[in-house]
Amino acid sequence: MAIRQITVELENVPGKLAKLSGMLGAEGVNIRAISVADASAETALIRIIADDPSKAVKVLRGHRYICREREVIAVETPDHPGGLNAVVKPLAEAAINVQYLYGYLGRVGGNVILILSVDKTDEAIEMLKRNWVHVLGDELYNL
Repeated sequence: MAIRQITVELENVPGKLAKLSGMLGAEGVNIRAISVADASAETALIRIIADDPSKAVKVLRGHRYICREREVIAVETPDHPGGLNAVVKPLAEAAINVQYLYGYLGRVGGNVILILSVDKTDEAIEMLKRNWVHVLGDELYNL
């Protein structure tokens, strides 16, 4: 029940993110979640969850972007103090490392959606389900 994340390394200068976003939008690809992080002073890592990951990769590669795909997890998290702990505590107890996380650009029923990269994806999904955390799969692409 993992989802596909696309990572692109961009030159860290004005306009590069706008170009990438505009290109995907022009091709009908909707960015559902995004993280922008400095990889260095010269480059930034752009992590994207798109509504159609296959099409997004095709568009990016067609415009000569180098992109990597990775399985990540999308979970609903309660939106109240300590809500994040409902997700990360069971993972910590199972010795599963959260490598990074970022927010989805929407909500489901008042809950926040987080995208997580972990070192043991399949184990993490099972652990979260056992702890009553709602793990989203392909339905995330259509929210």
